Amino acid sequence: MIDIDNLNEAQRKAVETTNGPLMILAGAGSGKTKTLVTKIGYLLENHKISPYKILALTFSNKAAKEMRERIGSLIGIESQVLQVTTFHSFCARLLRHEANFLGLTKNFTIYDDSESKQIAKALLERRGISTKQVNPYEILNFIDGIKNKGFYDGHPGIDAETKSDPYFTYFQEFEAELRKNNALDFGSLITATLQLFHTFPDVLKRYQERYDYLLVDEYQDTNKAQFELITLLSGIKRNICVVGDEDQSIYSWRGADINNILQFESVFQEAQILKLEQNYRSSSTIIEAASAIIEKNTMRKGKVMWTENPSGDAIEIFETATDKDEVDEVVKKIEGLVRTGVSPTEIAIFYRANSLSRLIEDSLRRSNIQYKIIGGLKFYDRKEIKDALAYIRIIVNPKDSLALTRIINVPTRGVGATTLRKLEEEAIRRNLSLFEAIELMLTSPSEFSHIRVSSKVVSSLSQFSSLMHECKLMNERKVEPHEIFEKLLLESGYLDLYKSSKDFESQARVENLEELINAIRNYEESVPDANLEGFLESVTLDESSLEADQVEGQLKGDVSLMTIHGAKGLEFEYVFLIGIEENIFPSIKSLDAGENALEEERRLFYVGMTRAMKKLFISFAQTRMTFGQYHFNGPSRFVYEIPEKFYQWHRLASSKVQNNFSNEGSYDYDQSTGNYDKTFKVQSEPQSTKVKLSFTYPEGIKVRHQLYGKGTVMMCEGFGNDEKVTIKFEDGAKKKFMVKFAPLSRLES
Repeated sequence: MIDIDNLNEAQRKAVETTNGPLMILAGAGSGKTKTLVTKIGYLLENHKISPYKILALTFSNKAAKEMRERIGSLIGIESQVLQVTTFHSFCARLLRHEANFLGLTKNFTIYDDSESKQIAKALLERRGISTKQVNPYEILNFIDGIKNKGFYDGHPGIDAETKSDPYFTYFQEFEAELRKNNALDFGSLITATLQLFHTFPDVLKRYQERYDYLLVDEYQDTNKAQFELITLLSGIKRNICVVGDEDQSIYSWRGADINNILQFESVFQEAQILKLEQNYRSSSTIIEAASAIIEKNTMRKGKVMWTENPSGDAIEIFETATDKDEVDEVVKKIEGLVRTGVSPTEIAIFYRANSLSRLIEDSLRRSNIQYKIIGGLKFYDRKEIKDALAYIRIIVNPKDSLALTRIINVPTRGVGATTLRKLEEEAIRRNLSLFEAIELMLTSPSEFSHIRVSSKVVSSLSQFSSLMHECKLMNERKVEPHEIFEKLLLESGYLDLYKSSKDFESQARVENLEELINAIRNYEESVPDANLEGFLESVTLDESSLEADQVEGQLKGDVSLMTIHGAKGLEFEYVFLIGIEENIFPSIKSLDAGENALEEERRLFYVGMTRAMKKLFISFAQTRMTFGQYHFNGPSRFVYEIPEKFYQWHRLASSKVQNNFSNEGSYDYDQSTGNYDKTFKVQSEPQSTKVKLSFTYPEGIKVRHQLYGKGTVMMCEGFGNDEKVTIKFEDGAKKKFMVKFAPLSRLES
């Protein structure tokens, strides 16, 4: 029997409530994971539910693995039998079992973002449109938006406005291209599962009856598609438990919908709502200050966070003259903490945007303080790794023409761009995959006499084809994956491509390929009956887990630097929030986008505050250099929302800047309205400090959009990478675009 005496009253009730829909609103640091792990253990031990009848879904493989291990340790069972997985892994596994219903084979490929971009570029090329005219990311963003809502091609719920959008045909062609390649992308894993359930009710019923209990972690991060998935799965037994915190919903830009929490009871009308409000992480000063801020949001269910922890130190707010002064002051405080015995690993610096990291990095380097930027190029994003995985993908799924195009001439086999294009055209004409077309050319050369291919190229392609077939046969005979991969690397010539060169970059690539072999071996040790299909799936679906593993590896021995989005789920004894200025945090984009966006910014600020355990530092500069000009933003409105009793405000501004700006320490912030007076008065200000925004497409000018046609610019907002325009087109439609992506050109007036 599971002992629940170590839980608080709210946690115990959450564990013991086992019948019907349940939503657990778990505040920051409230023991959410402990409660969820105990609840699953309680169902297994106390209610004798089979582990195969419980499905728990979360968002990263790392989180799923940790939960499985904790549950296994709690009740003494093998963690592998537990059905604790991510949304995408669950759907991938389900679809491999049911692939034939959707016209797929069970060995379908899962495309990542870069491969999706390749398809988008190919669709543009077929229309004779360059990527300078239309950015492929515009197409992919449109497609993601459709899939986040749970829509697939042919879905009856797609509205007329979406169908009339010029990008909608790209969506349809993109989906067709995926199916032709026997592939799905991340979004399609969810929407294809929904399509399966909608089209084949008997299949849905089978899965509804399979699981007695469905649990969802990080529920605030779900999108509409994921919400529909769990609603369908729980449609018969209704034993669904979701755990989340609307106050930490910060991923709307990835499709997350806070309404999934706010409207849970409208779908599950018999639902019980429980709140975990005791915080075990932070000092009471931090918790009460953060609570005072988040209470200003209207889009929330409402919690009253509290803690038995001591009040601790006051929050330190410090204001400096310039952005350079700010980072130097942060570094001084870090040096002081380290001198008192604080480990650098317990110190973190958070910022709203990556661009704010440069100055703090410079200052840390000057002071010889070791630091790590959490982020950067991931292992599986490196060229040599993507190439190597493409070889594996062809073995697993010979119809994957995208993978074949990537490595058909790496190392060189004499297949030029013209030959490849003709082979691709022939494959399309004959309704074949590219690999099938090449094999047909090798076996029936007379049918391809119009494509001039030298005997040398034919020989190299024949060797390539033979190698692929040999490796495929080895995989079917269950030869260990690492042996197959080593054969691939050696006999394809890919390893020699880099081994033959002695430059540093090539040697680094060889080391990375060797590390990939290690990764395959590690996979073999962790999974019974390991095969190449399983390894590919673990890699492709593991992006969020890889990021988490990267974070874990980088937190050793150094001060940590990261965006607040990247800090979610982490905790540090000492946290510095830097650049906390209006127009930076909240960002200009959110201020332009309306109240919902502003509330998400406030949630993001709340997340940043609640990562701190012992002490929180908040800093801002009176002036900040942006695009070669000094800008005066004033402190963020969120600073003013902290009750005065919780902070000490230190003004460290130099006389030089104080003389330039009037009303020292006064930023024309109206707390009753939560707004700034935008007209800052300046005394004897140097010419270089005046803020003059020059828009790429000013209001009133005529423009042409590559897809939407002619229009007039109605509004400009933001600047630099954040510049946006709202355009009214000749058909009356109004649309907003990011200038850096939009295929716009001026028209002569």
